Amino acid sequence: MPNETIQVRLPQELCNEVLRQFGSRFADIEEFVTFVLHECVRAEALKMDEQEERILQNRLKDLGYI
Repeated sequence: MPNETIQVRLPQELCNEVLRQFGSRFADIEEFVTFVLHECVRAEALKMDEQEERILQNRLKDLGYI
């Protein structure tokens, strides 16, 4: 299942601009989009971790541990 893919339709003008700006770092649009989506998911996970840490800190503070 991890190797399954889907097709996404993107405006050609946008793809051309992405390749112009980032073509030296990414082989093609698929590689760029995959990278961006991974980064978005990672950033969201980090944000959730930070929120969870704040909740935990507040609970520990309310219990008098910190």
